[in-house]
Amino acid sequence: MAAKLLISCILSLFLTFFFKPSNAAYNVIDLGAKSDGETDSTQAFLKAWAAACSSVKASTIYVPTGRYLIKNIVFRGPCKNKIAIQIKGTIVAPTDYHVIGKTGNWILFVQVDRVSVIGGTLDAQGAGFWACRKSGQNCPVGSRSITFDWASNVMISGLTSINSQLIHLAINSCKNVIVRNVKLIAPDESPNTDGIHIQSSTGVKITGSIMQTGDDCISIGPGTRNLYMSSIKCGPGHGVSIGSLGWGVNEDGVENVTLTNSRFTGSDNGVRIKSWARPSNSFVRNVLFQNIIMKNVQNPILIDQNYCPHNQCPHQASGVKISQVTYRNIQGTSATAEAVTFDCSPGNPCRGIILQDIKLTYMNKAAATSSCKNIGGMSSGVLMPESCLYEG
Repeated sequence: MAAKLLISCILSLFLTFFFKPSNAAYNVIDLGAKSDGETDSTQAFLKAWAAACSSVKASTIYVPTGRYLIKNIVFRGPCKNKIAIQIKGTIVAPTDYHVIGKTGNWILFVQVDRVSVIGGTLDAQGAGFWACRKSGQNCPVGSRSITFDWASNVMISGLTSINSQLIHLAINSCKNVIVRNVKLIAPDESPNTDGIHIQSSTGVKITGSIMQTGDDCISIGPGTRNLYMSSIKCGPGHGVSIGSLGWGVNEDGVENVTLTNSRFTGSDNGVRIKSWARPSNSFVRNVLFQNIIMKNVQNPILIDQNYCPHNQCPHQASGVKISQVTYRNIQGTSATAEAVTFDCSPGNPCRGIILQDIKLTYMNKAAATSSCKNIGGMSSGVLMPESCLYEG
């Protein structure tokens, strides 16, 4: 009996190994793409997507080494099975920035599930667009390099994005997204080139990534929940920012956000929460910033609830309620004398703010200072600069 059972198991393993259905595979070159960086390969990529999306088997789309020119493209779901896009080469945008700059998105995924983007480089060639913006000419709206809208169970791994016209990676109205080991790079003078923007999304995890941008390394918009960020290297850039929140009265809030084991170098800000000085029902709560190194950062720790460029909200107070925010084990150097700034709303003071083991010096020489307005909380451990929080 035992011998028959053993033979049956061996036979089952043999059949599984040798007759397991293989994944469907689609090489963009086989479908007409050219790797010369000059021939428009948009249709070849769309053909690969159409085949993979309609396949009942799990599929892989291969982008071999080389440079592939594609224009604005939409990969739309839902699809019948999971899809992996394996990129070995570089996907480039046309040199004329008007081509991709008219629609807001260069590479867009809509309503997809179980999609992975692995490796490769995106080059949006954004220099012409930035120059247009700086000149004050009549420019197109610009494009985010890669965007996921209403997607779920997504993984972006090992991707490099350079010279995005606007945001490198946008995650909107998504669930369960993993971003790991990405590099998002644009010159520090390039406008609005945020690394990652997350909005109205739940369960996003960002790890092991490098961001050198002209705007926020990571910007966190309304409706973001359960966001975990670890091992982020930011700078240059505007730091990791929650907000701006509170432009509208009825705006969703942000909660359950963690940033840990990360480093900021030469950035305009470190960890920042920012809201408009306008009436709003929005909120920020349950946030943890811990185990962070700052090196020559302009504003290492900042809450700014009086954001109002161009005097668009005179004599108003922010309605955004900020509570339960913890800053723990943050060390390094501030490029300005005031290393900790809490400028909270007079109408809705910050509550439950915790400072624990903060050691920030001014230019690595002098003692830094802190400033508090309309805020209550607790402090403990080593505190440099001296805490200005009051119990509340």
